[in-house]
Amino acid sequence: MTHLSDRHYLSPLFEPGSVAVIGASEQPGSIGAVLVQNIRTAGYRGELYAVNPHHETVSGLPCHPSIRDVPRRVDLAVIATPPETVPDVIAQCGAAGVHAAIVITAGFSETGRAGAKLERALLENARRNRLRVLGPNCLGLMRPALGLNATFAQASALPGSLGLVSQSGAVCTAMLDWARPNGVGFSSVVSLGGSTDLDFGEIVDYLVTDPKTEHILLYVEGVRNARRFVSGLRAAARVKPVILMKVGRHPVGSRAASSHTGAIVGMDDVFDAVVKRAGVIRVGSVGQLVAAAQALAARVRPQGERLAIVTNGGGPGVMAADRAADLGIPLASLSQATVDSLKSVLPANWSHGNPVDLIGDADADRYRAAVAACLGDAQVDGLLAILTPQAMTKPVDAARAVIESARGSSKPVLACWMGEEQVAPARKELASSGIPVFRTPEPAIETFAHVSAFYRNQRALLQVPGPRSEGPAPDLEAARLIGETALAERRTVLTEMESKALLAAFGIPVAQTVVAHSAHEAMLVAEELGYPVALKVDSPDVTHKSDVDGVRLGLHNAQAVRAAYEQIIDAVGRKRANARIMGISVQPMVTRPNARELMVGVMRDPVFGPAIVFGAGGTAVEVLHDRAVALPPLNAFLVEDMIRGTRISALLGAYRNLPAVNRSSIEAVLLRVSEMACELPWLLDLDINPLIVDEAGAIVADARVVIGRPAPARGRYDHVAIHPYPAHLVSTWQPRGAPLVTLRPIRPEDAGIEQAFVRGLSEESRYFRFMDALRELTPQMLARFTQIDYDREMAFIATVTVEERESEIGVCRYITNPDAESCEYAIVVADEWQRRGLGRRMMVALIDVARGRGLREMIGHILAQNRGMLSLCAELGFSINDSPDGPDVKRVVLAL
Repeated sequence: MTHLSDRHYLSPLFEPGSVAVIGASEQPGSIGAVLVQNIRTAGYRGELYAVNPHHETVSGLPCHPSIRDVPRRVDLAVIATPPETVPDVIAQCGAAGVHAAIVITAGFSETGRAGAKLERALLENARRNRLRVLGPNCLGLMRPALGLNATFAQASALPGSLGLVSQSGAVCTAMLDWARPNGVGFSSVVSLGGSTDLDFGEIVDYLVTDPKTEHILLYVEGVRNARRFVSGLRAAARVKPVILMKVGRHPVGSRAASSHTGAIVGMDDVFDAVVKRAGVIRVGSVGQLVAAAQALAARVRPQGERLAIVTNGGGPGVMAADRAADLGIPLASLSQATVDSLKSVLPANWSHGNPVDLIGDADADRYRAAVAACLGDAQVDGLLAILTPQAMTKPVDAARAVIESARGSSKPVLACWMGEEQVAPARKELASSGIPVFRTPEPAIETFAHVSAFYRNQRALLQVPGPRSEGPAPDLEAARLIGETALAERRTVLTEMESKALLAAFGIPVAQTVVAHSAHEAMLVAEELGYPVALKVDSPDVTHKSDVDGVRLGLHNAQAVRAAYEQIIDAVGRKRANARIMGISVQPMVTRPNARELMVGVMRDPVFGPAIVFGAGGTAVEVLHDRAVALPPLNAFLVEDMIRGTRISALLGAYRNLPAVNRSSIEAVLLRVSEMACELPWLLDLDINPLIVDEAGAIVADARVVIGRPAPARGRYDHVAIHPYPAHLVSTWQPRGAPLVTLRPIRPEDAGIEQAFVRGLSEESRYFRFMDALRELTPQMLARFTQIDYDREMAFIATVTVEERESEIGVCRYITNPDAESCEYAIVVADEWQRRGLGRRMMVALIDVARGRGLREMIGHILAQNRGMLSLCAELGFSINDSPDGPDVKRVVLAL
């Protein structure tokens, strides 16, 4: 058994034992002076060093000429020197053994070419010395529990459980200014600045493992590394609520549309799909971000969405109910027992339902009884208490009653005390008791909706589809030949025949189509196909055929076909003179009286790669703007969620005299399109419009495909933001005299058998794997071990099935290091399966995957007394060396 190193590679940034401020200054108001003052004022408990060749002391600290002159190795350097000096300072830090740096200095890429050149030099020096950089042009970093305030902000942070990561230093300072008077504390405040090295993905990855961080807030302006960003979000959301605000929802310009899909899908739609699939919550304003922070700090963790509203005014109750309906938050249906309980304490004219209107003369006793009764109802997941200052109202007494009733319940309680002068003291009491309090009902409802949606989105997070659907395998060779032929001819738009052939290679039903190159040929084709027929222009330069009068439908004889052919050629020539006409496609009319027209497509986002689109079809798709967007890969759950997200879904069931459509045929098409997005990295745009669907099934009437040469990639699925479940890595092994062993990548639903496996290990095996007496995995550890991204990490489990019950008998995994060239691995085998060849088979599978991903080294840490594992490593070609961790541990390395 081996173990993974427990210390996160960003620990020198977040948990530094020593800090050097390079550019420290005595000049009042300078950034160098403020940095030193802030670190000292915050009570930093590590060693603090000042570095500046122009000073002998700074704020009473000895000042060293350079980082090389500091008497001990420094964990974290905070750099505030002129931009032209920063690359050399980074190189000096690397040579001095510094592992992390915060570059406060501005004047890099944001200033133009010269600054961009400096930034590239900074990054090259950092990578050469394996030093990680936060910034440049950033506010800095705070770790209040450590007493570290390595920022130039005027405000400091209280210790707490919120981790704030922002690309805007101004948003950080605004949040800090709000938080302290409201008693909200932070585990970390991180300003990313230019993100030349460290970006959201890696910072969030650290906060996932940080025990001080219970909730994560993100302010996002742009994303550099999509796969890392999505992977980090998904890893965090498995164990901690993540609230995100993304700006830039309406860019000034938009890309030219090469299809209907591109025309109706904005980049913000794709970002929404990313957020939903990652299991995190997106808010729309800083106010909502602040409210969410307040709720999370107060540990508002609803396990459902059913909300009870208690109010002393009917109007505010209706306002709250209306906003809840807008956001899809259901009002709880109170049980009969709760209604009876309320009847006994409320006046006869109370509302007798939810919202619970206590009537205008409600006193503290009514609030106490109503809140307690609702929180005790199993059909209630959370409660909003509303008060308006009326003649008989005592706001402070009512607030204390709510606090008292909420104290014994695990369900979240929010408050809205409307007004100002009369209710201000009551608001203060509510806030000091940890109950989020608002001035109006709508923000309170929005906050409950945002936080409760986190738990709803967990269902999407747990989906790990493979790249393929369950139907017959696609003809990938035929698809590849279609794409390669077009690219070899320097064409990026497939003909209609090629587009439909590509769809057919993936098992998608298409209408029979033949391209004619003369009116006479069109007549012959129509006679062979049978009337009525449709004619459409086939041109790579025409995106929307109807816009150039390039479609004729319902042609019933040869004369009509001849005339339609000439009309189309003439119309396109007049309306799009430079369009290349490849011919006129002829196909049988798809006459289905009960049909609905849908649109299915793929578009390529410049950051997140392919996204799948579904919605209403036909010529008015841009006007209707009815669509849902999702990231591949998809499975049946995600497809159904996608369909439900459109208005056209309401028309897919039976209504009036129309029967319901064959819904499974729509799902099949979407799953096949997901396959295409995963398996064809050269697919840039796909537009199926219309997809005609009725009770008999679905058929593609028209399709357009745009392709391009893919970027060089190490992995098969590098072009998609979410790595599919690697089903092709599943294998079996039949050991002599034992059940069949299945070796497969781990899945989220393996949490139960993973826990049972760890519990069943002997103390020695547990010690060899975890280096402590761990008896079972925490929920956070289970999520971390079973919900992986299959990109930066891989985990295989070995299982046997006896009497239809699957059991885990071994697990191995590797995690890629920040250098993206090496990985650390761990393995443990059930005691009864040791020395039977299982460990070797698992290691060979793991090594093959790491080698296939282009990694150069696999590293492990093994207790010196674990002779069996050391022997296996030697047989597999690992070098065995002493470890910096001490004589009891060996470091093993395999060159891949």
